Amino acid sequence: MDAGTLLLCSSCVAVAVIHTLAGPDHYVPFVAMARARNWSWQRTSWITLACGLGHLTSSIGLGIVAAWFGVELQRVAHIESVRGSVATWGLIAFGAIYFAWGLRRAARGQSHDHAHWHTQTGLHRHAHSHEGEHIHVHAGAQVEDGTGRARSITPWVLFAIFVFGPCEPMIPLVMVPAAERDWLGVALVSVVFGTMTLLAMLGAVLLGLYGVQRIRLGVAERYTHALAGLTLLLTGGAMAAFGL
Repeated sequence: MDAGTLLLCSSCVAVAVIHTLAGPDHYVPFVAMARARNWSWQRTSWITLACGLGHLTSSIGLGIVAAWFGVELQRVAHIESVRGSVATWGLIAFGAIYFAWGLRRAARGQSHDHAHWHTQTGLHRHAHSHEGEHIHVHAGAQVEDGTGRARSITPWVLFAIFVFGPCEPMIPLVMVPAAERDWLGVALVSVVFGTMTLLAMLGAVLLGLYGVQRIRLGVAERYTHALAGLTLLLTGGAMAAFGL
């Protein structure tokens, strides 16, 4: 490894960590969704790493292709800007939809009473919610609320958003050795930058999750999905407004 590659790899460490922690979109969505959907620490970690890998791989590939065909850095920056806009508005749209769904779910889940007359016991009341179709509490178990589909697609939506999301600082770092056909340098830069990015993402997500899991919302607990959607919406809005 020559001095130039060593210096480039050293720069990758600082740039990757600062870039990751300075962008709340790298960790806030995972913390919010993990809290709302009660993801385990293991599931949260795997989803975070998968999205991070998609985020990194798309930018590495773009940088290598651009360097191979001699595309100017300014042109690549424009492509990354377009990708960033798609990812930002995708996060905003997903947050808005999830927020609306969360409010609807919370409203349907609000408990209320019904009075019933029984021959043996007379008039009595029972409480139930409207999270989904239900039958009388004395007739059997409540019907499943049908949220399994939403639960299964949430990680895929996040993954798609992160694949579109550009990793701007990585492009020039990869293009430098790629322009010289130094594929060992490309590999080293990619591994160092990618590893530090994933570690920073995972650390921030798990630390954030540790904190929010200790917050008890009490009667407002049924609004966790709505709050998660609002968090994603605000995160996307901050990205659009401040160019994070």
